[in-house]
Amino acid sequence: MDRKNILENSKRVVVKLGTAVLMAEEGGLAMSRFYSFVEGLSRLKKSGRDVLLVTSGAIGLGKQKLGLTSTPKLLPQKQACAAVGQGRLMALYSEAFERQGLVAAQILLTEEDISSRKRYLNLRSTIFELLSMGVIPVINENDTVSTAELEPIKDGAEVKVNFGDNDKLSALVASKIDADLLMILTDVEGLFTADPSTNKDAKLISVVEKFTAEIDDLAEEKQTANKSKPGRGGIKSKLAAAKIATQSGCNVIIAGGKIPDVIDQIFQNKDLGTMFLSGADGSHKQKSNSKSRWIAFATTVKASLVVNQGAKDALQKRKASLLPAGIVNVLGSFERGDVVSITDETGAEFARGMVNYSSKEAQKLVGMHSDKIDTVIENRNYDAMVTRDNLAFLEV
Repeated sequence: MDRKNILENSKRVVVKLGTAVLMAEEGGLAMSRFYSFVEGLSRLKKSGRDVLLVTSGAIGLGKQKLGLTSTPKLLPQKQACAAVGQGRLMALYSEAFERQGLVAAQILLTEEDISSRKRYLNLRSTIFELLSMGVIPVINENDTVSTAELEPIKDGAEVKVNFGDNDKLSALVASKIDADLLMILTDVEGLFTADPSTNKDAKLISVVEKFTAEIDDLAEEKQTANKSKPGRGGIKSKLAAAKIATQSGCNVIIAGGKIPDVIDQIFQNKDLGTMFLSGADGSHKQKSNSKSRWIAFATTVKASLVVNQGAKDALQKRKASLLPAGIVNVLGSFERGDVVSITDETGAEFARGMVNYSSKEAQKLVGMHSDKIDTVIENRNYDAMVTRDNLAFLEV
């Protein structure tokens, strides 16, 4: 589908507003822009769409209320600012949406709300119920108690971080509630061929049909309108979010949040921002089921199973389960039922799966045929380390 058709057929939309577009240069909320966003979201809602908002700004508002002249660097100070600012932020949203005849609901999330299958299903049910009631969910990370965004874990050989900023949070929300479109509004007008602040020949990329090595390289460019602006995400974070969402069957637009009436203009099919199409071939692919999306993007994955080429081929081409015989190494620690990364022997991650054995058990089973499991495991669970229905493949 072309851009116009995608927008017309986007019935469930997630909009992410970052600190850089919500806060004014002199500090505090940019009120005229804030109300413009609310009006645009309200018009989207009144057009018959489901609308969800992922918002930053709690720490900035808390910093202003507390009279701090600089952004706090210590974790307890950040959390204190969030505790002060979150109530004010939600009060502003509630009042603004009420003026538009709409009801807003606050949802504060921690990593465990996504990574725990039970909590995730409860969250999903709550969001769907709110949407059925015509409510606009206003979502933010619960910075007061969560450290995943404030002090994100660094990527390592067996650690894959998906929950580290509100860009990725918006992508996780979009992927888990069957959204058709994720709109990330930021301080740049989209993805450029180079950093537009330093290269006058940089061109805006209108459409990205699929992620290539060249697109990934652009993630390393520090594309931002003002490097002194607040906010924890950069273009790299936004591209990572776009990749998560598009792999879940959700189209993505990254656009400039400071463009007047940007939400309205985008839905009027003005050529603003960069659209990332879902599906490896650029088509609007059929969404995978909810369980597969949860497995694929179950926030931070802290362990890996390394498999040989034969096992990789069997998984990808023959729809097989992952048997212990195909595993060559176990990295990290996990328990039965955890989601782990599955990589080939070069370290390339191509799938994720929910395991039937703990890491201690898995270490004993490496390279072993299934009929020998009883000789080393007291409480045999399954023949497979990961059964086929608990596998999710990643596009690479």
